[in-house]
Amino acid sequence: MSAMCGRLKPLAQASLRASKRAFNTKSPLRGVQLRPSRCAQRQAHVPFRRTAAVATAVVAAAAAAAAAGSAAGMSLWGSPIANGTTKDMSKPAISADDVAKHNTDKSIWVVIDGYVYDLTEFVPVHPGGAAVIKANAGKDVTKLFQPIHPPDAIEKFIDPSKRLGPLKDPMPSELVVGPFTPGETAEDVQRKTELRSRLPPLDSLTNLYDFENLASQILTKQAWAYYSSGSDDEISLRENHSAYHRIFFKPKVLVNVSKVDTSTELLGEKVDVPFYASATALCKLGNPAEGEKDVARGCGMGPKTAPQMISTMASCSLEEICKAANKDQLQWFQLYVNPDHKVMENMIHDAEDMGCKAIFVTVDAPGFGNREKDAKIKFTSDISGPRTMRKGKEGGGQSKGAAQFMSKFVDASLSWEELAEIKKKTSLPLVVKGVQRVEDVIKAAEMGCSGVVLSNHGGRQLDFSRAPIEVLAEVSPILKEKNYPNFEVFVDGGIRRGTDVIKALCLGAKGVGLGRPILYANSTYGKEGVQKAIQLLNAEVEMSMRLLGVNSIKELGPELLDTTNIKARCTQVPRDFLYDKTYVSGNLADFLPPSDGGDDAAAGGDDS
Repeated sequence: MSAMCGRLKPLAQASLRASKRAFNTKSPLRGVQLRPSRCAQRQAHVPFRRTAAVATAVVAAAAAAAAAGSAAGMSLWGSPIANGTTKDMSKPAISADDVAKHNTDKSIWVVIDGYVYDLTEFVPVHPGGAAVIKANAGKDVTKLFQPIHPPDAIEKFIDPSKRLGPLKDPMPSELVVGPFTPGETAEDVQRKTELRSRLPPLDSLTNLYDFENLASQILTKQAWAYYSSGSDDEISLRENHSAYHRIFFKPKVLVNVSKVDTSTELLGEKVDVPFYASATALCKLGNPAEGEKDVARGCGMGPKTAPQMISTMASCSLEEICKAANKDQLQWFQLYVNPDHKVMENMIHDAEDMGCKAIFVTVDAPGFGNREKDAKIKFTSDISGPRTMRKGKEGGGQSKGAAQFMSKFVDASLSWEELAEIKKKTSLPLVVKGVQRVEDVIKAAEMGCSGVVLSNHGGRQLDFSRAPIEVLAEVSPILKEKNYPNFEVFVDGGIRRGTDVIKALCLGAKGVGLGRPILYANSTYGKEGVQKAIQLLNAEVEMSMRLLGVNSIKELGPELLDTTNIKARCTQVPRDFLYDKTYVSGNLADFLPPSDGGDDAAAGGDDS
């Protein structure tokens, strides 16, 4: 598979939609079946190619399995796919007994959302490998399928002739596959399900740490490891937050602060709050039903709305996410540059068509960092049913973390010259995300970019990268001196309090990004949680502005801060008990427990 990864679109191939432009027949993806509502304007049938299937279905592979090798380029069905009804309910109903009989390599039927599909010929091209489909042949795989596949995967890649008909009667419980939960025992799954039913009332939460604490106890190990992990020893991950504690305020007094305004402008757009939901991949790991759609809804449903940056590697399609937002709600698109630049161009055009107001190009991920928490959760294609860990002995096999798998779909050759070419391909503001040194900020400004995001990818890339707030303090005076017009600086990483937001704004940031806090809010309470997180943080920002003696964002400046110790990384600061209580370190390898009855005993219990 590695040989063909360079030709494929990243995980968000599911979100690629046909633009109104003529389709480039020279593209390596010229056979892709595009979204019917637009594609139908050009042609009723488009040849289906195997490379397209792998590109779009790879959302599932990243979240559920390591890639299995398969040859590329052959036609899967040998005839065009007609975009008929995904579920033709006029077809004869199929009994559960009939489905269960088709559980061999020669005939593989599965049930998804009450409908029966024949996947026998799809097995060789499944990017998660053949084993996961074969192991679940003759079963209802709805709970395994839905959280990690784009909603239009069946419509695009399963031929209508292989969509067999509705299920007549429910599958027996032993043939209903549970969610994908690598590294979990059956007891773990049951305990977390019970805890989720006992989440405290949303109104009782008072800060962003509350979401993180709850999420750490109810998310699957897979989701928690992917969301919370940093690289190597997680020094940068923790330093991102700790650096804010080395900055202190110099508040003004006897100022009329009866009216405080937290609104500002970001990239020319008026916003209610000076922070935004940053791009985070695979939101369906934490919110399987709605994923990034609930982030969109939460950002736009409260009295104060916040911009949303949509990830290339979202687990919902771009169209779904944009349609979930309110009209006129501000959304941006985060772009991972694919090795196939024609695919990358299509992604940009798609974002433009869907109404995104800016493109944020991530440049700090030529490869993905060594995220050991994530890597220790087995992403294996050898799974049967819910991947619950057998007590005493976890399966081996192919093992990858989600991050390492997804890194195959990012162009490691991206350069400043190529960035300049990308900039020419859109009229939208282009912001460079992941800048970590003054010299690169200046370079981005001089080449005419609209801004940069000072970021070390949430401490997930190069460990011992400096905290973005430290870089901000260093670069802001230089930018002020050079006075680049219409160039904005954003910052993310480690923000948990309104005081963190204000410190960044005082140092010259135009806006502040929130990644993990929004993930945790979405994973615990969905759209209501996201809205609550925005409300809590904005209330902290407003109160802190009042106590600082300012009425508006434009009044914030470096004169209100004491940054004497910002680079003194060994300076002792007051202990942050909430952060310490929510931070979970990685674990070292350990010995297996003694065998309690031989291989047969160790191999049992998958479906218990």
